[in-house]
Amino acid sequence: MSSITIPARAEADGHPSLRPLNILRDLPAVADLIETCFSSTMDNEGRRYVQDMRRAGKDNSFIKWANRAIETTSLPLSGYVWEESGKVVGNASLVPFKHNKQRIYLIANVAVHPDFRRRGIARALTQRALQHAREKDVKNIWLHVRDDNPGAIELYAQLGFAERARRTSWLASTDSHATPLQTNFNITKRNPRDWQTQRDWLARLYPDLLAWHRNWSFSPLRPGLWNWLYLMFIDMNVRQWAAMKKDPSSSESPQYQPAETLEATLAWMPQGHGEALFAAIGERSDPDALTALLLEARRELYYSHPNIILEFPSSEFDNAIQAAGFKPQRTLIWMQATL
Repeated sequence: MSSITIPARAEADGHPSLRPLNILRDLPAVADLIETCFSSTMDNEGRRYVQDMRRAGKDNSFIKWANRAIETTSLPLSGYVWEESGKVVGNASLVPFKHNKQRIYLIANVAVHPDFRRRGIARALTQRALQHAREKDVKNIWLHVRDDNPGAIELYAQLGFAERARRTSWLASTDSHATPLQTNFNITKRNPRDWQTQRDWLARLYPDLLAWHRNWSFSPLRPGLWNWLYLMFIDMNVRQWAAMKKDPSSSESPQYQPAETLEATLAWMPQGHGEALFAAIGERSDPDALTALLLEARRELYYSHPNIILEFPSSEFDNAIQAAGFKPQRTLIWMQATL
């Protein structure tokens, strides 16, 4: 993987309006700022995040713990704010992670109040966050930005960040009457013999490159008696489907079982938050296979879940996902730089 090296820059140093985040008093103000800046695009998870931040700012026991855990927990407990006339009008959070024994920073919650934009505040905050990472000897730094924010994308590119991934979150309501796709696919339960192919597809579509943040775990999908007993013990009801396509070159004779090839798989894992569906499909697979599987999930999950969520790389399969009744909620561009 190529990387961009950012030269040391300190333009933001010494500005009287820029200071470190003070979690003893800034969290409610930062929550208000984030809500002001992103309310029109904020999903339920984002709204919960803002509410949690406000509650945390009033919880003395949390604040005492947070002061000790700033550099060891993956929470936005450090960063920088821009303050004018006693009001926080800009913010950039720094969230530490560890991956493969290396420390990583995520720059998050870069927000500037609408009345104070186009003054270079976002640039100054981001530059100071980069300098902070250098001071902590962190070489790998990430951020994500919505694809419909070209100004921010251009700013981050100017500061040396390069796009590494583009992923869309999709939402659909479940529907017991969702019309099946009329194709020659056979929708079945995932066969254990297809696990290796499924795992390879999942590794490509949910890459280790972003695993430090998304924490994808596909162990519950693994076949075998011991895994089945473990899932029973923790009361985790995993659902898996496969789209099989009949091989036209196979024998049509009645005494032979027609050969089928795996086109795609879909798994549902109850998580309580975030995405629950994990699709796996080959680069040359028929997109209709993904549509058929997603429609099957919408029907079968109707009695237990009103909505289902899928996060998937933005790709040529976008139309197949939309054809199954899923609506895009947001597309995030993941950008990375090496200091």
